[in-house]
Amino acid sequence: MPADGLIATLSATPLFAIALTLAAFLAGNALFTRLKRPAWLPAVLIAAVLLAALLALLKLPYARYQQGAEWLTLLLGPATVALGLPLYQQRPHIRALWRELAVCLPIAASLAACYALGLAWLLGAPPTLLASLAAKSVTAPIAIGITEQIGGSVALMLGALLVTGVATAAFTGPAARWLKIEDERIIGFALGLNGHAIGTVRAFELSPAAGAFASLGMSLTGIFTALFLPLAWHLVGVGP
Repeated sequence: MPADGLIATLSATPLFAIALTLAAFLAGNALFTRLKRPAWLPAVLIAAVLLAALLALLKLPYARYQQGAEWLTLLLGPATVALGLPLYQQRPHIRALWRELAVCLPIAASLAACYALGLAWLLGAPPTLLASLAAKSVTAPIAIGITEQIGGSVALMLGALLVTGVATAAFTGPAARWLKIEDERIIGFALGLNGHAIGTVRAFELSPAAGAFASLGMSLTGIFTALFLPLAWHLVGVGP
């Protein structure tokens, strides 16, 4: 059987797309460990590049791959519900710092969306691109739902999500040193709030305390954004 015919046959089942995804992730994680876990090159970025290269090498259309990989997105529902676990685990921290969090979270989460939207708007970006950038700092399970609700492109949003997480993981540490911030709770919260899962992984590499507050920041940002971003989007008249 010709190679093209074999690929077409294999890609007709979801197992092929799932196998490609898992293989890219395992290879990316192994390479990430071999490179001594650089903050600027997380495993998920390596895996994404490897997967893109595989699709190009196999001449497999992205639409066909996505159709098979949709089975993996079924896991995003349980992942969204599982965000309640970090909130439950961090109950003492929330109670102790609820005033500070109540002031900081709305401002920081709003700025995380607004600065990218402002720059894109000034550069003349169309509404679809703006909608795709709005949830770039929210963890993927929630960001997908928000993006679909306000009329953005999920594919563009996932690209922005990846870039945001990598940039947050790479620059939060140097920024904290420049600002002379040593409190791991603050650094971790900033990583989770701005860098979602990628930032949270980086925070756990720093310390358990930083990881705990990153989980807290990621969860609260997702909840706040899911509640208020679609409403604000339609109030300002950008959405349909």
